[in-house]
Amino acid sequence: MEIAFGPVPSRRLGRSLGVNNIPNKICSYSCVYCQLGNTVNLKTNRMRFYDPNELIEEVHEKIKLAGSENIDYVTFVPDGEPTLDINLGMEASKIADYGVKVAIITNSSLIPDSNLRQELETFDLVSLKIDAVSEEIWNKVNRPSKDLDFRKIKDGIMDFAKEFNGKLITETMLVGNVDYNEELKGIASFLAMVNPDESYISIPIRPTPEKWAIPPGPEVVNFAFQLFSKVVGKVELLTTSEGEGFYSTGDFETDFLGITSVHPMRDDSVAVFLKKYGKDQETVDSLVREGKIIPVYYNGHYFYLKRFRERETLL
Repeated sequence: MEIAFGPVPSRRLGRSLGVNNIPNKICSYSCVYCQLGNTVNLKTNRMRFYDPNELIEEVHEKIKLAGSENIDYVTFVPDGEPTLDINLGMEASKIADYGVKVAIITNSSLIPDSNLRQELETFDLVSLKIDAVSEEIWNKVNRPSKDLDFRKIKDGIMDFAKEFNGKLITETMLVGNVDYNEELKGIASFLAMVNPDESYISIPIRPTPEKWAIPPGPEVVNFAFQLFSKVVGKVELLTTSEGEGFYSTGDFETDFLGITSVHPMRDDSVAVFLKKYGKDQETVDSLVREGKIIPVYYNGHYFYLKRFRERETLL
């Protein structure tokens, strides 16, 4: 199995060289939306999975091949939970010695461990998953190991946020068939205390192990975006594949779809945007009729979102 892969484009991380430091589907969660399927080995005890020296050397070879200047981050993003790796801190430290930034995308489940929090200090960027603040939604969506204590996880996230000097981002996955009304308010309040540099909202776009774990409605996504934007400086949607974010091209439709795939655009901002391109409201109405844009009414305004694509079929 290839431990180091890429670099690949990432909206969150730029050009990311991935590190697959955990064998397939060894995790502390068995999330209903995981594109890799159900967890086959539910674990919470940290251990050695690969020879750390071999892992570091393979990453080093990839860095030399790609050129460190062409890599924004070397990212620990395996097919399981990366913090289960007992050698994580040492590996990240050694890789950083090659002149690259290191990042990790974790489900946050093991963060009550003070030793792990200290290892995470090694990273330049840490992404923490915050899908829920209530045990009911946590159990329904993340399906955690019975050995985990949700209260301690939330306390661990808060402790880490106070200690960490690098870039801290959060990611919240929203799925359909979940009552999010009060939950999203709770998540927003929690994010206000965590105070991340950026917060991302995701939906399932790939096949999921549970058929009911479908993308939520646009109203839910927009509601989350509005709530989170009140407490976090930068909030973005991850409702399309990587690489579909906004890049200005000078073409109205391409640019408008790009912006609304990243964040909902309010009607008054849309009017300004239309004027810039010499277009009128009929141009947007046409995109709505074609099913490319979804209007959502919220708090006295219409917000426009790029329509979520059907979940992709994995080859």
